[in-house]
Amino acid sequence: MMKEIKIIKNRSDIGAGTRGSDMGIDAIEIAAINQNNDFFNRFESEDVITENESVYNKKNNSFGKQISSVFNQCKRLSNHVKVNLQEGKFPIVLSGDHSSALGTISGVKAANPNKKVGVVWIDAHGDLHTPYTSPSGNIHGMPLGAAISDDNLDCQINDVSRETADLWDRMKNIGMPGQKVLPEDIVFFGVRDTEEPEEKQMAKYGIKNYMVAEVRYRGLEICVNEALEKLTDCDIIYVSFDVDSMDCDMISYGTGTPVPKGFDDKEIVEIINGLLASKKVACVEFVEVNPLLDLKGNKMAETAFKVLEEVTKEIQKL
Repeated sequence: MMKEIKIIKNRSDIGAGTRGSDMGIDAIEIAAINQNNDFFNRFESEDVITENESVYNKKNNSFGKQISSVFNQCKRLSNHVKVNLQEGKFPIVLSGDHSSALGTISGVKAANPNKKVGVVWIDAHGDLHTPYTSPSGNIHGMPLGAAISDDNLDCQINDVSRETADLWDRMKNIGMPGQKVLPEDIVFFGVRDTEEPEEKQMAKYGIKNYMVAEVRYRGLEICVNEALEKLTDCDIIYVSFDVDSMDCDMISYGTGTPVPKGFDDKEIVEIINGLLASKKVACVEFVEVNPLLDLKGNKMAETAFKVLEEVTKEIQKL
């Protein structure tokens, strides 16, 4: 029986330092339209209410910018994901900035409270920061820090206000109280731009990072199978795909924090489809397409759509 897919559109960019990723979903849809592709007519979709106007709020949340609105956004997204999973659907989440991943992971866990959740993070960045360690205060660098519920106070550099600390604690408890994923149950692909607090967390918990050079040298299939072996005790897996995991020089600079020497789109498809073959993947998310920064027309969105279409074909086989 073909898996019923639900597209969840989360047009929010308030967790990023640069505006514009809220338009990424529309840019992906335009890419489909320009190819005369009816992809977005073939699947049911739903929109998550946003509060992008909060970027005009000049209230300073110290080292968690727009944290009250990001909390609301993640809470809403968590509920969308949870309900669709409980209805037996496969959610494909299209989001703006990567802070959304906390909402998605929380929704996956809330729908499966007694199951062990694994995360495969395909990204140029580790996103393990917290308000206590973040050099920027942008929450799209913190979703995994919240999901593992570790403030990393050993690496604290920021004096966080009580209000921000309270909201951060509420973020860690979205969906259901406590930790959503054990840090040992996270695998990175393509992470190559990190700060010391994140590196210390990766070392502390033994988070495996399959860098681009290793994947190409050892073989993509070997690395994916090894990742699945590492997550063998996990009942379900969430896959998060940030388009900055791809090589910005080869593909496009149409993303908030581009980093060179990344994957190409074919490698991304092979990684995600290799994970899907395990039949453990319950949800896939695409993030950080920013058409305002694209110097090649709509190239990043077109590439993301190509990946989306190929991955969706594989999901339908589940």
